[in-house]
Amino acid sequence: MLEVGRIAKVHGLRGEVVVDLTSDRTERVRPGSVLRASVPPSGPDGPDALDLRVRSARPHLGRWLVTFEGRSDRSSVEDLRGRTLFGPPLEVEGVMWVHELVGTTVRTVDGRRRGVVESVESNPAADLLVLDSGALVPVVFVVEGPSDGEVVVEVPDGLFELYEGDG
Repeated sequence: MLEVGRIAKVHGLRGEVVVDLTSDRTERVRPGSVLRASVPPSGPDGPDALDLRVRSARPHLGRWLVTFEGRSDRSSVEDLRGRTLFGPPLEVEGVMWVHELVGTTVRTVDGRRRGVVESVESNPAADLLVLDSGALVPVVFVVEGPSDGEVVVEVPDGLFELYEGDG
């Protein structure tokens, strides 16, 4: 399960909550979708986790106003305030997801191993693969994968040499 948002507060008297989506995939709050809500810091499998089915959702001032099935008034959603929302990974053709990239081995098109992806750093020009070797590789240089635990990159000459020490 992936973190997709957080319930910020209760809104009004009819069981609406304000949701801050951390995902850019608005289908996460489409009516009928199921989200798992958990109290931080426990994750989606924590003892306090509960599944909520979205009844309705509408955008509101950069956030979403969401109602859940079986919760139709303010008192029935008070316990949801501050909970983190999780959803299953989405399968979208041609899209790379952070959770698929972290832990993969990076190889160049000539087969050289360059490191393992530790994280993906947001960057205005292009997100960056942060490798355990210290190298930063723009995701636009990924030409293959992620598959079988690897991604293949085609980078400009000298990119990896920037991160190698003088000895």
